Amino acid sequence: MTTTTTDTSSTPRIALIHGTPAAIAPAVAGMSTMFPGAEVWNILDDKLLPDADAQGGLTPHLVERMTRLIDLALADGAAGVLLTCSMYGSVAQASTADVPILAPDEAAFETALAGNYGKVLLVASFESALNDAVARFGAFLRANGSATEVVGESVPAAFVATKAGDTGALTAALIEAAKPFVGSVDAVLLAQYSLAPAAVALEEALGLPVISGPQAAALKLKATVSAL
Repeated sequence: MTTTTTDTSSTPRIALIHGTPAAIAPAVAGMSTMFPGAEVWNILDDKLLPDADAQGGLTPHLVERMTRLIDLALADGAAGVLLTCSMYGSVAQASTADVPILAPDEAAFETALAGNYGKVLLVASFESALNDAVARFGAFLRANGSATEVVGESVPAAFVATKAGDTGALTAALIEAAKPFVGSVDAVLLAQYSLAPAAVALEEALGLPVISGPQAAALKLKATVSAL
């Protein structure tokens, strides 16, 4: 049993748990913009994502591994936890902790729902992440009585670009993949934090709203932590 020592100071410690180094900068940028009063604590297990991809999704062992990281954050004073890997969102949703444990795309899903779009293109950089995100977003929409349609697109070139830290290549890959959908979708939802650096340029190139998770999640985390 983990003993939680929550930070109740005016500078709350927020733990960001990452499954890939590529998610760190977008998540930190979102926190800096929307929750500048927080002390950001980055926790990285850079095999969480490759292991889940290699095993075709979450396994009980991987769920346990992420749970241990959440317990670590809580035991060392985190006032809130944000998981930045979309494939592990279900672990956050299953948490019974007495501080906010946010799934990475929870706030982004809420933003997309509020847009009342007819059809949304959901983009991920590899297939298992896409399948997971489409399933969870679809379930979220149905649970909220939304008739929004979801179409998914996997962009392997984006995965290569994020691993190389090449934002230009990432942007180009996403634009190339999404352009054929212009005229048939009303918005684009980026399934992974690692894709967020391309959001602004992608929106400009497509002329469509592009929704990414980091800023939306940071804003929701700020509201929930402040309400405690």
